[in-house]
Amino acid sequence: MNDTTQDTAASVWRESFILSSGKNPSGIRDTRPTADNYGVLDAKTFAAVEVDALFDEINQAQTLTGQSILYRSLARPVTDAALLQSKQEALRELESNPDLLKVLEQYIKRIAIDEASLHHLLYGEFAGGLTTDDPRDKTGKDKLEFGGYGYRQFIDGTGFVVDLVEEAEALPMPESDYLRTLVQTLRDFARSRTYALMHGPIYVSQGKFMTREEKPRYLLIQRFRPSMFKWPFISFFLAFVAGLLLFFQNTLNELVASYVGYGLLILVVPIIPIILQAISASDRDSVIYPLQRLFRQSPELARTIEAMGMIDELLALHRHARSIPGESVLPEIDMDGRHTLVVSGARNPLLVRTRPDYVSNDIVLDNDKHLLIVTGPNSGGKTAYCKTVVQIQLLAQAGAYVPAVQARAVPAEHIFYQIPDPGQLEEGMGRFAHELKQTREIFFNSTPRSLVVLDELAEGTTFEEKMTLSEYVLKGFHQLGATTILVTHNHELCERLQQENIGNYLQVEFVSEKPSHRLIPGISRISHADRIASAIGFSKEDVASHLASLQE
Repeated sequence: MNDTTQDTAASVWRESFILSSGKNPSGIRDTRPTADNYGVLDAKTFAAVEVDALFDEINQAQTLTGQSILYRSLARPVTDAALLQSKQEALRELESNPDLLKVLEQYIKRIAIDEASLHHLLYGEFAGGLTTDDPRDKTGKDKLEFGGYGYRQFIDGTGFVVDLVEEAEALPMPESDYLRTLVQTLRDFARSRTYALMHGPIYVSQGKFMTREEKPRYLLIQRFRPSMFKWPFISFFLAFVAGLLLFFQNTLNELVASYVGYGLLILVVPIIPIILQAISASDRDSVIYPLQRLFRQSPELARTIEAMGMIDELLALHRHARSIPGESVLPEIDMDGRHTLVVSGARNPLLVRTRPDYVSNDIVLDNDKHLLIVTGPNSGGKTAYCKTVVQIQLLAQAGAYVPAVQARAVPAEHIFYQIPDPGQLEEGMGRFAHELKQTREIFFNSTPRSLVVLDELAEGTTFEEKMTLSEYVLKGFHQLGATTILVTHNHELCERLQQENIGNYLQVEFVSEKPSHRLIPGISRISHADRIASAIGFSKEDVASHLASLQE
């Protein structure tokens, strides 16, 4: 393994694995940002830019783990440019090597069929009894309950992992570092102690588990057999009963011996299942549950399952790129110290499939143009443009294809999207103070590697105060060096900043009084408020007509 491969292998893994080490399995969307736990995206930005919908659009992963990996890539995007480049290299290898692509697709398709069996083993609760029911949810929570003692789940779950690894041995070794690391991880698990326990046999001595290699040859140690029917015990028991019958037959007359034999059978037959269930309950509590905890907490197993999911994610990204109409590209990922996003012919990722006639726009946010102010009437496409910018940035930082002709990006370490928040105001705080506090938090957490979208500024105050505050806030972002987009109707603010040669300006284009949804250079000085009010039936005339009707 060369130095580049070693570096890739070290950087591939995230801080925490998708496979849960707790009692409950992880959900596909569990990695969404929260108010207390977030990365590049905070919870408000996550909701504002519709990351859930973006995931639903591009998700073509076949395994639950692959879907979880893909969701995490969008919800908690990486900032490591080298890792993104390595991931893109793997996608290009899939494009150029159809044989490798086909083999990996077949591998994941086979594995996906039995993936749930591992979750049943790791997170199941086994109620006992003679049945082996399918999992059911009795509490409304992610709690898997099964009949039986876990034997079936143990066999199926460990069998899934063994097949996962053994089939990986037959995979061709990829050339790209990223893919090679994932395939090698699957193969390497075969040399772990966890795999040896899953593969079996397992020997149990004084509450400790030993593999075949760990068991001393000279010691007779009980071997765990995942079955309720313990044939050595049954054979011994039947032999014992047969011996008793033979003894009575030889010592008693034929009639008495027959009565004694029937009596023994009546007593013995009900006892056998009771004893077997008691033994099985002991297996569950002393072997299966402890092994369940051991497997859940195994970093080697977690990494192996992660590798499988990451291969599935790559295949999903490849399939999505081929399924959408129009051009899609892998962005050129730069390692500059300042955020950059330059895209030619950008289309909205959520509408590219349903709206093939969607009007594309260019995105130019680089060192010379890192403050962009977008103006124009309502319903002209300003918000859609801003969401397109952020969604394409997220796809780029997920290592995915973007719907565009050409693209270049520097990973953002923070992405902020501020929109007017109609939510609950803090006690003693009006709308203006509430909005200003949000802007303050964004500003003090921004760096030159940040992407900031502000949908209007200082809406809850007077025009004069709005002008003053908006001006110094935007100048602050400009001086800070963060990539900043402001959506505003305030053309006076734009003109004041333009006089100082600060910012770049786009406006909504209108053709025959209708928005073309294309953004062109310039500053819009119209709002079209009357047109929109008329369209929804709330114009000046509509108000007058309603009042007149009330007086009739």
